[in-house]
Amino acid sequence: MFHPRQADQEEYVSAFTGRSLTVVEDFSIDEQVYLYEKTRELKERIRSGADVSDFKIGDRSLGVYLVFLEDSTRTRESFANAAQFHEVRVNHFNTATSSFNKNESITDTIKMLFGYSDKSLFVVRSRQEGLCRWLHDELGAYAERISMPRPVFINAGDGKHEHPTQEFLDEFSFLEQQNWNRDHLRIVLVGDLFHGRTVHSKVDGLKVFKNVEVDLVAPEELAMPSYYVERMKDNGFKVREYPSIEEYLATGDPAKIWYFTRPQLERMGEEIREKAAVLRNAITFRKEYMGRLKEGTRFYHPLPRHREYPTIPGFLDHTSLNAWDEQSTNGYFTRIVEIALLAGKLGDGFTGSTRQWEELPDDFIQEAPVGSGRKPEYKVGIKPVERGIVIDHIGRGRDLKKIWDHIDKIRRIMGFDIRSSHGVYHTNDSEIFKGIISLPDIISFDESQLKMLAAIAPGCTLNIIDDSRVQKKYRLRIPPKVYGFKEISCKNENCISRPELFENVQPEFIRSKGNRFVCRYCDHSHSFHEIWDF
Repeated sequence: MFHPRQADQEEYVSAFTGRSLTVVEDFSIDEQVYLYEKTRELKERIRSGADVSDFKIGDRSLGVYLVFLEDSTRTRESFANAAQFHEVRVNHFNTATSSFNKNESITDTIKMLFGYSDKSLFVVRSRQEGLCRWLHDELGAYAERISMPRPVFINAGDGKHEHPTQEFLDEFSFLEQQNWNRDHLRIVLVGDLFHGRTVHSKVDGLKVFKNVEVDLVAPEELAMPSYYVERMKDNGFKVREYPSIEEYLATGDPAKIWYFTRPQLERMGEEIREKAAVLRNAITFRKEYMGRLKEGTRFYHPLPRHREYPTIPGFLDHTSLNAWDEQSTNGYFTRIVEIALLAGKLGDGFTGSTRQWEELPDDFIQEAPVGSGRKPEYKVGIKPVERGIVIDHIGRGRDLKKIWDHIDKIRRIMGFDIRSSHGVYHTNDSEIFKGIISLPDIISFDESQLKMLAAIAPGCTLNIIDDSRVQKKYRLRIPPKVYGFKEISCKNENCISRPELFENVQPEFIRSKGNRFVCRYCDHSHSFHEIWDF
């Protein structure tokens, strides 16, 4: 998916050069470990006053653009200082006076800024989820057309999707705490786990540890979305869930590493905001809890804390629990190394495995055996189908109403407003129903129609009829990718592909477990029913 940019022969190109960091999984586990090793070396050298010139890019032809479309202090300033360390051109994009206030295109604006430097690296923070992935694709293709080096994009947080650079500084901090031992980590995540992109990034980031136990502490309204919980379990994590700190501590076996997030009231509906006091109480640490912690416990927080309602109250600032201050400084060191890696300054010592993107097989059509019966197998009304197509096994096993709704959806999306028939019938098992659509006036589907049908009705069979008998039978399953259809859209209202954002991003979905699709840009999970606009 990601490829090193074109470069002059004299220019060093490492395994990291010219790639973008849009989500945690853009770096393999080996690549993340290398990042932490180089960060550890840099931090030790800076703290001891040793020479760090071999970490510096020192190239004024590289323009680093800080494009923060959402308010931030900590992330923006740590990136600004990291870029200044490298002695490159640092450009602060002021959204308050920018063309975005005139409803101008984000893509066009970034394309314009890209043209101002020989080489470009963009650090982007936004409410639009998947923006960096889109910009990497779109600007990468544009750069190739005009024979310029591909721009690099770093996701500094996009909506409630991901925050990979925060995740990397967090993992570095946990490794410091554990004396660089990656064998096992037990961590408790406390706070707004529903909206918090920092905890969502941990679904993949924690895989740097070989054995992971995750305790989730949040009331139901702030609980980790089930999609992320299932992904944690798929990654081999042991996951436990609790509705409050009080009930978690009542187990008598809390983790030693606590990671807090603040309730993000600005992202919540009115009904939940009315419960704010109760929700805060469930996830705020109190003095009476002190004696129930294990020796060596450390608290972490992505910062800043809420001034009036901090989940880690101020009385803890000068205790041994405070690991968040050191964690915050680690953002500077990890981001120096991230910029150096993607710009090609570092990476010559890397010998591990790079990120490999799975190529899904295009195996959604499978030919099935045809029965030898002589009688007509399908009818239009009371008349046998002499020649045409019959779609069988629609919604097999679902209840009657859902199958009827499914048939209606297929007809509308596929445009079957022709002479035909449809119905719901028993299978050989009288307790199980299935839907059938008979199309006597259609004798073939093209590849696009087959993919559309497979995405609407996975599990159905396609029967080619001639001389009133089935000549060919095909079973359809979820296609590996679905794109190019005007009838689909991501249902995440903050996804960069949403049509109301007018960025002209075409929706694209990738097959995942359980007959589900994941948006290529924001990673939002959908059932196969949900991607359609009918």
